[in-house]
Amino acid sequence: MPKAVSLFSGCGGSDAGLVKAGFDVVMANDILPYAKEVYLANQPETEYLVQDIRKIETFPEADLLVGCYPCQGFSQGGVRKADRTINYLYKEFARALTYIKPKAFIVENVSGMRNSTFQHLLDDQLSRFSNATGIGYNVVWKILKAHHYGVPQERKRLIIVGIRNDFNIEYNFPSPTHGEDTNSPLITIQEALKDLPTWPTGEFCDDIFHWYYLSRNRRRDWSEVSKTIVSNMRHIPLHPISPELRKVDTDKWEFVSDLPARRFSYREAAILQGFSREYTKHGKDLLFPEAPHLSQASLMKERYKVVGNAVPPPLFEAVVRNIPDIW
Repeated sequence: MPKAVSLFSGCGGSDAGLVKAGFDVVMANDILPYAKEVYLANQPETEYLVQDIRKIETFPEADLLVGCYPCQGFSQGGVRKADRTINYLYKEFARALTYIKPKAFIVENVSGMRNSTFQHLLDDQLSRFSNATGIGYNVVWKILKAHHYGVPQERKRLIIVGIRNDFNIEYNFPSPTHGEDTNSPLITIQEALKDLPTWPTGEFCDDIFHWYYLSRNRRRDWSEVSKTIVSNMRHIPLHPISPELRKVDTDKWEFVSDLPARRFSYREAAILQGFSREYTKHGKDLLFPEAPHLSQASLMKERYKVVGNAVPPPLFEAVVRNIPDIW
């Protein structure tokens, strides 16, 4: 079984995809304690370090290195500043790459990284990864859409893949498995959330729908894929049971009726991220452990955060499986 090291691992979306693809994840890392608790509740075999990556001096041997460093500086939903310190954590990934010298690596980040404001940062990443280890990597990148790979959610991500130069192989990205020109239709909200309770008490954010929330249409119908799942629970998309929204002014929407409305629950959000039963060894959707040290309000906030920050497992599995057999 080939081995993988995972950095900026969160609650384990990328690593669930790795496990499905036949990898043994020997180390994972993040700075969020609750992310570790969710990860180990679902993938208990991995050594998980809750530690600033800049303080980790050694890494285990591995065939594959993966990393999903924070994206707030590039994200449409974050503070989009090119000079934010968080934007430079890719340098720590490059350090680990040079230390481990794996046969291949995969990086996942938001599609906003390719925008002109951040082009110099993307170019620097590609240069650093290409020249890492003294051997170097054959590096390619592409924007992939998660719903084209069996994820019931509209989510674009920039994927960087490198194969060590001594293999003399260039990576080819996987073709879509779902949607137009494939044999499988897109997975809809209705299909993904079938048999779940309509009003899961205590599992969804019931804050008021403030003006910012109603500055755009955050609802999709049952027959569609979900809008992007975010990490801020107040900005999570609407569940289809909610009334439709109509535009009444620039950046202003309102419900067409007074019928009850709600956001997706954190459990529904996890399923829409691709954390379905087939991606957990427990035969259940993503498990959320209790956290006695957190209040119920804080715990709900943390659950939404780790889900929104996650990588959709089916998307990551598709990327991993398309690496040639170099293991």
